Amino acid sequence: MAVKTITIDMKAYELLSQWKKPGQSFSDVVKERFSREGSVERFREVSEALLDAVEAQIADRKHDKARRWKW
Repeated sequence: MAVKTITIDMKAYELLSQWKKPGQSFSDVVKERFSREGSVERFREVSEALLDAVEAQIADRKHDKARRWKW
């Protein structure tokens, strides 16, 4: 496989590093984040994280007496 060397500034490196998972190369991160194939997986990750956050918020509200409806 052919390779190219690129130069990025430190801010770009930090941002790219945040997406990098253990065992993953920077090339893998770039392909995952910027290819069409990665868009479905990225949507799935964001959707699952969002649903988890919403479910956690709902669960917290059920235990908060101040937020309970009184009928």
